[in-house]
Amino acid sequence: MREELLEQLEEWHEEDEFEAIVDAITEIPEEERDYVLTSHLGRALNNLERYEEAVEQFLSIAEEGQEDPLWHYRIGLAYYYLEQYDNAREAFEAADRLEPGDEDTLEFLEWIRGKTEEQEEEAAVSAVEAPTGQASIPADTDVTDFWDDGAEAADSFIMAPPTDDLVESIEEELVFKLPAAYIRMMKVHNGGIPRRRYFPVTSGDATEGRIEIAGVLGIGREKRLSLCGEAGSRHMIESRGYPEIGVVLCVCPSEAEAVMLDYRAAGNDGEPEIVHVDQRHPDKITRLAPNFQAFVQGLVHE
Repeated sequence: MREELLEQLEEWHEEDEFEAIVDAITEIPEEERDYVLTSHLGRALNNLERYEEAVEQFLSIAEEGQEDPLWHYRIGLAYYYLEQYDNAREAFEAADRLEPGDEDTLEFLEWIRGKTEEQEEEAAVSAVEAPTGQASIPADTDVTDFWDDGAEAADSFIMAPPTDDLVESIEEELVFKLPAAYIRMMKVHNGGIPRRRYFPVTSGDATEGRIEIAGVLGIGREKRLSLCGEAGSRHMIESRGYPEIGVVLCVCPSEAEAVMLDYRAAGNDGEPEIVHVDQRHPDKITRLAPNFQAFVQGLVHE
């Protein structure tokens, strides 16, 4: 029975019947799908240009795919068309290491070099033109400098990039509109542990100290440490006594502390400030940055 199904899937691929492949595989309970079936599903989703769904499927078999050049190639293709060029380059470079000289892989790597150069030029222009306090976050911040995916607890935060429908659903559940810069960043790398985890707290020209964050909550419900996960924003506000001022953005090493999006001045649909709260001092809310961009750019190493 299984061999007949695999033969049928290959036949449908050759006939470009990609919807038939998706329908056939999704009828099988998820827990009964193995590496081969999930690979077929991700491949068909790529061919249907449903790249975000394809990434989700490939990430679900990431551990088994590490030594498979096709797994790296296919997830690289999905990242490329999602314009997540750093993730795509990493995937295609892995595919090239495992199967050197493949013409399609090398062609994608060449295209990515061109796209990266374009982004760097655009970022340079944006940095010059952006008004004070509104500088854009570099497109490659997540991979080259910002995230520490090798950290022991990183997997507790990281999820597949959110779809527009998921973002809208999360905003409805939270009753707050998330910052556009935060959404853009999560669409490249959804949640995680930054390399720079300290934010200096200043008063006037003097530095009073610093706060440390343990991770940034991603957009979703899948992981406990996501905005609407079991241990997410609502849970922290309701069970730990954090103020009803907005959304918990970052957890801290101490469960008594958190970094939040503060909507008091902006309203639920406005641009929130970034604040630090400490339930040991409930009357004290410390303003860290005027917006998400400034907060990200203000993080420093230990």
